[in-house]
Amino acid sequence: MSRLEAKKPPLFISEPLTRDAVSQSLSLLSGILKSSYGPAGRLKQLHNGVGGCVCTTSQSSALLGPLSISQPVLRVLTASVQNHVSRFSDCGLFTAILCCGFIENFRSLNVAPFTVIRISKHLLSLCMDYLKSEACACRVSVDFSSVETLVCLVRSILTSKPACMLNKTEVDHLTTLVLKAFIFTVPCHVETNAVLGKCIIVPVKGRRVVDSAVLPGLLIEMPEIQLGKPLAVKRTGSNMIKMALFSVSMSGDGFNPEEGTIAVHHGVSLEVSELNQLLNVGKQLVKDEVGLVVCQKVMHPSLKQYLKENGVIAVDRAGLSLMEPLGRMTGSKPIASIHSLPPGCYGSLKDLCIESFASKHFIRLITEDTVICSLILCNRSETAWDELKRVCETAEHVLQLTMKEPLALLGGGCTETHLASYIRHKSSSLPASTFKDLDCSQTQYQLVADGFCRSLESVARSLSHNDGETLTDMVYGHCWFVPSGSPCASSWSDLVSKCGCGMNGNTEDLSWRFLQGQSGSPIIQGCPKESSIKVTDLLTLDCFAAKCSGLQVALETANLILDLSYIIEDQN
Repeated sequence: MSRLEAKKPPLFISEPLTRDAVSQSLSLLSGILKSSYGPAGRLKQLHNGVGGCVCTTSQSSALLGPLSISQPVLRVLTASVQNHVSRFSDCGLFTAILCCGFIENFRSLNVAPFTVIRISKHLLSLCMDYLKSEACACRVSVDFSSVETLVCLVRSILTSKPACMLNKTEVDHLTTLVLKAFIFTVPCHVETNAVLGKCIIVPVKGRRVVDSAVLPGLLIEMPEIQLGKPLAVKRTGSNMIKMALFSVSMSGDGFNPEEGTIAVHHGVSLEVSELNQLLNVGKQLVKDEVGLVVCQKVMHPSLKQYLKENGVIAVDRAGLSLMEPLGRMTGSKPIASIHSLPPGCYGSLKDLCIESFASKHFIRLITEDTVICSLILCNRSETAWDELKRVCETAEHVLQLTMKEPLALLGGGCTETHLASYIRHKSSSLPASTFKDLDCSQTQYQLVADGFCRSLESVARSLSHNDGETLTDMVYGHCWFVPSGSPCASSWSDLVSKCGCGMNGNTEDLSWRFLQGQSGSPIIQGCPKESSIKVTDLLTLDCFAAKCSGLQVALETANLILDLSYIIEDQN
């Protein structure tokens, strides 16, 4: 009999943010995230220590998942960021860095946490009202009748992840492909509840990025296909190809012992009985003039041979990921049993053709009005391909979000510094009634507002990884980066040419100031002016929906953590 241990009482940790272990862990996580941020971010290699694949990345979606985090406070933070990324795909590092900044700046204030939370919520409402107003000077309208803004948006996403190892030619090529793929997924005939299609990414590793291509329709790999021979496929009287889609295994060993027991008469072979049933299904498919059969799992070789002899193309091992787009583009209903073919289960295709890329051979399914396309994505190494796949999926999702809300925010740190300038101006001119409603003094409000602005500016500073100075101008409130090792100059205008987003040049007298990390004397800030927005090839843009959500998630998570008074851990 095993020895029984006495049950241990739970561990109570009061005021967790005052503990050194929590502070050190938060500072370490913040440093990892900041060093990964932006086009010049430092790469991180993730591996499990006992072998297996190594992931080289600077993306939050790949970074946060494998990290082993023991501190409950940090688990709350990372879970919030991961939830944001699962919904928006973009601005994960922005959200995490900003949340760390809020926590670090707010906890150092000599202001009660509940007062900080009230004031910070008011500051967030000022930001959101400004971002959603027509007067906002850091947002850009996206015109879908022109590709200029969309090109800037996609290019900004592709160039933000250095682990993709892309040069300018490759970025331009992929930007065109991603936009083309997105356009393929937009329905031609808009209905009341129009639904966007889907882009399927097909991996081709070990090839040049410029070999990537996009095709309308769906590609399914068929290694056994014979090139050089015409693709003979059975058609219906209306010259369409009827298709059947099976989600059940057709391998002939479909009996699963976990589903229970089965009684078999003496002399009856279960395998032969199963094969006979499969062949009966094949005969029914031939009789119904089916030209293409696709199976999610394995198909018995005898059934494949029978279908081939009767002019039916059989594709197996299609995989779960293709079932939904296959059903959607062809109208097929997945068949879950080999014992009955439900009425109306067949779909239809306009045509089939063979495509070949590198050493891989595919069959391409084409319908009359498809909103499904295939992006053949190439890269030189497996780890760079994995990173590029995540980036292309992010770009597609961002375009979908932008179609719902056709706006973008200025990138390169300019939205963060502009918002900080706006909040500093706005908070200095609030009526006394605001402080009364928030039950705080004007001094407390200014302290929290300064911490709020410094948190935003710390995100902009994180884009610089070369020890150069980071500036903001006092006219537009944009972010400017001075290269490291720059010689002394009488004017900062001699050292900077463009702001972070690329909109403003150094042609004006802009009155600069440093972006400082620590609190100091209050900064007097006028209302930042609106730039004459003109979309150029070099403009850096961020997703409006993702960044607005990231701002809200960062503050709400920081407030939740600041409000923690106890952590209770089960010791058993």
